[in-house]
Amino acid sequence: MREIIFDTETTGFDPASGDRLVEIGCIELINRVASGRTFHAYYNPQRDMPAAAEAVHGLSSQFLSDKPLFASGVDELMAFLEDSPLVAHNARFDFGFLNHELERCGRAAVSMDRMIDTVAMARQMHPGAKHSLDALCTRYGIDRSHRIKHGALLDAELLAQLYVELTGGRQIGLSLAQEEAKQIVRTERSTHVDVRPVRPARVHAASAAELERHQAFVATLKEPLWLEGA
Repeated sequence: MREIIFDTETTGFDPASGDRLVEIGCIELINRVASGRTFHAYYNPQRDMPAAAEAVHGLSSQFLSDKPLFASGVDELMAFLEDSPLVAHNARFDFGFLNHELERCGRAAVSMDRMIDTVAMARQMHPGAKHSLDALCTRYGIDRSHRIKHGALLDAELLAQLYVELTGGRQIGLSLAQEEAKQIVRTERSTHVDVRPVRPARVHAASAAELERHQAFVATLKEPLWLEGA
């Protein structure tokens, strides 16, 4: 099964008020394992970068000024996404910006049916706990020491690890390995042929002396059970 883990960086919180998507990072998972294929792009938002947003991700207006417009790179992005399920942390935020940019360049929106939200998953699994990416990485022992600022590809890489944990984690691989080992043992047992030398049957007949001693012993028994009702 192919899934895409993705994250975005933006100029703010609301595309309807003019905020734009400025970075997207995507990680391809095949059967919950990173394939090594990624997609990463910066986009020129054609507007200023608010100081509060720049403090979060470090992307300045100057840095983004020579980057391509979203519309000029949309084909490459959509070719990477294909029709796979899309996993994001607080996914409605990322879907909102992605679909707003698609609408701006006349492309069809990504169906919300493809959305998998790891925040919703975490809330169900850990009610009452903190559900930020940082907090969940700490909970599951995912190293985020290199995360100084937010970055779409870096956050997608962390989220890919978190998503694997939320869907069974390393225990998935462990249980599969254990079952595989059991199957090998069962197969070996079912196909193993134990070859032993054939020995002639031993003689168990009593000797004449043994029969005589047995009769003498029986004669001493008083009211034996096998004679009751005879």
